[in-house]
Amino acid sequence: MTLPRDEVSKGLVAELEAFERLVRSLSPDELQAPSRCEGWTAADVAAHVIGAMADITQGRFDGQGTPEVTERQVIERRGRSADELAEELRAASEVAPTLLGAFDDDAWEAPAPGGFEFSLGEGVEALWYDAYLHADDIRAATGRPSERGDGLRASIEHVATILERQGWGPATIALDGSGERAVGGRGGRRVVADPLEFVLVATGRSDPSALGLDPTVNIYR
Repeated sequence: MTLPRDEVSKGLVAELEAFERLVRSLSPDELQAPSRCEGWTAADVAAHVIGAMADITQGRFDGQGTPEVTERQVIERRGRSADELAEELRAASEVAPTLLGAFDDDAWEAPAPGGFEFSLGEGVEALWYDAYLHADDIRAATGRPSERGDGLRASIEHVATILERQGWGPATIALDGSGERAVGGRGGRRVVADPLEFVLVATGRSDPSALGLDPTVNIYR
């Protein structure tokens, strides 16, 4: 299940605009700061997000999210300045509203292009999550504070959907200010946590033991 279609479409566009502003603000030294994504600098993190959006808006869906395609996206953009990276994202972002508006409700619920096992709507929500979380990676790498907002809500929904698909649970995720969500059916453990901390734990960025969880909560395990 995803958030409502209109919310996801508008949320992705707004997140990309915010990501562009963040990238444009980075100094040359900040671009080269090591990130919590192993082996990647802040510039590499930005390159992945921008490369994915460039691919998708140009109809290149196959292999998105795989290590091979992700590596290509990063390598193709190595050495670019913050403004060069931001301008490429702006060009892709300008296409996104038209592309999203071309899909009707049936297409939104149908399998995503590229042979994926999830719906188009889930795929768009995943892009929103990816942009939000990688923006936080860049902020962490450059000493900027985390931001919350709608992107965090989308990230919680995405993570919970993946955990349920992977058979994690049953559990109830009770996140501060974000309500509760059952994963894998009712009952089981009750996870009470800060929303962002839960997302960081569930994506392998923070130690799960801090929330009384084990590594199976990591959706990338």
